[in-house]
Amino acid sequence: MPHYTPLIATIVIGLVLAFIFGVIAHRLRISPLVGYLLAGVAAGPFTPGFVADQNLANELAEIGVILLMFGVGLHFSLKDLLSVKAIAVPGAIVQITVATLLGMALGWAVGWPLAGGFVFGLALSVASTVVLLRALQERRMIDTQRGRIAVGWLIVEDLAMVLALVLLPALAEILTGGTASGSGVAAQSGFGLVGILAITVGKVAAFVALMLIVGRRVIPWVLHYIAHTGSRELFRLAVLVIALGVAFGAASLFGVSFALGAFFAGMILSESPLSQRAAEETLPLRDAFAVLFFVSVGMLFDPSIVFREPLLLIATLAIILIGKSIAAFLIVRAFGHPTSTALTISASLAQIGEFSFILAALGADLGLLNATARDLILAGAILSIVLNPLMFALAKRLFQRSDEGKAAAAPSPAAASAAAKPEPPRKVDADEGLTPTELSSHSIVVGYGRVGRIVTEGLKEKGLPYLVIENGAERSQEVRADGIELIRGNAVEDDVLAAANPRGARHLLVAVPDAFEAGQIVAKARAINPDIEIIARGRTDAEVAHLIDHGANLAIMGEREIALGMLASVATTERAVEDVEDIEVEAPKPDIVDVESDASLPQSA
Repeated sequence: MPHYTPLIATIVIGLVLAFIFGVIAHRLRISPLVGYLLAGVAAGPFTPGFVADQNLANELAEIGVILLMFGVGLHFSLKDLLSVKAIAVPGAIVQITVATLLGMALGWAVGWPLAGGFVFGLALSVASTVVLLRALQERRMIDTQRGRIAVGWLIVEDLAMVLALVLLPALAEILTGGTASGSGVAAQSGFGLVGILAITVGKVAAFVALMLIVGRRVIPWVLHYIAHTGSRELFRLAVLVIALGVAFGAASLFGVSFALGAFFAGMILSESPLSQRAAEETLPLRDAFAVLFFVSVGMLFDPSIVFREPLLLIATLAIILIGKSIAAFLIVRAFGHPTSTALTISASLAQIGEFSFILAALGADLGLLNATARDLILAGAILSIVLNPLMFALAKRLFQRSDEGKAAAAPSPAAASAAAKPEPPRKVDADEGLTPTELSSHSIVVGYGRVGRIVTEGLKEKGLPYLVIENGAERSQEVRADGIELIRGNAVEDDVLAAANPRGARHLLVAVPDAFEAGQIVAKARAINPDIEIIARGRTDAEVAHLIDHGANLAIMGEREIALGMLASVATTERAVEDVEDIEVEAPKPDIVDVESDASLPQSA
């Protein structure tokens, strides 16, 4: 049996290079996404050394898109999607139109045919699913109104691209007079352009209807049945089968993209109480294949385009980063949404990705796009993905300078008198972003699971001031529902931890079960406040030692405390029995184990 296959080589070397370049990027304090893209360039055909199989990389990346959209669907209900249709549908259509016209204008300026300019502009109009969702997740915006509008906008763009991919061969036939490669579809089918459009819309409508009528009943029932078997392996497999199976079926039977099929599967499953567990089961695979997506994008990039056509590349980036952003901003503002929402949508859409690659490949196959236009699309995708974090930073800076941002930053009269009298814990709206706490001499509870909930109940009973840092969407809603001040995000991130005011806090109670993550939180809090009392939880002796080494005053191992509690209960029962026996008959007392001092007790009980 051979020990080398293109599939294994693509996965292994792609992930290894992504890890190396990702660590370097993180060390340089830039987004690891840049490292993943550079890993793809290193593994691509335009650089010396190993060349990965591009087709295999693209297919592996598609799995990442499926799992990512499935995860988004799990947190995005049908109600949320319908709630933003008034802005997402017209906004996406107008923005696609503007970007396409800008691309056609650039093509006309350099002498490209009308059909080539149309495909070029269309490819620049659609944002990357993976990049947009990763950006929103990193900034904790998925569950905000801004995030829902951005995702809804993205869904409309994807639907438009599904129609474009089906209609493009017919359009190529019309625009080229039947001379395009692969043309003749409309004539051979006998339906014409209008007929093909009607059939495509009908297929999409049939898929949506099937998911809402049949899938809404079958998918949750299957998952509940598997959950009751008690097998974690079967449950994980069931989640993957639902995500991948529905996506594949949607593409094969209805002509809908993999991403849209997976999104609807997740959205249907979101109505089940098992949705949170399903999201957790798909997370590791989702992250791994998302990395492969960026590697596959990097493999397409020919760095020589930067030197061959610098002016055209700058113009292409201007359309993606400036033209689309301005159009989106004006559209959102025209619908009466605040500046913060308009800037978020603008930054989210200031990049292109997977649909752009598909359109570029199809346009080249149909003879509509020349090699230069295709390379400009790929280069524009790479560079816009790299620059997208800067667009978010620019959007944040513009918001701070706007009248709305200045008003939000100005202290309220209530805040001015906060030092004079204590305030009850206030609720923080999910769309506010990070709002620094006004508490001092308080306790910071990281995590609102079973442990964190018990800790907050005890702090509340004692009348001590406290707040909670929580990253999960559902648990964050529970924190707000309980009237507790919430800092939404991952406490590992510097801005999230700083918003909880660890410098002025008395206690930090780290209730998250991940010792690696908890160790980072402990170390950062200790660096900010050397005097803060830090208590964390571990599951093994090694984790306890790890937490202590990173600065925790006390690390509690749950299994040991359970064992000590059990033995204490046994000891209490034995003493009670001895007391009764002492009354009736004098007998030697049995030895009682001192659970508080016996270091020989098993640590893994």
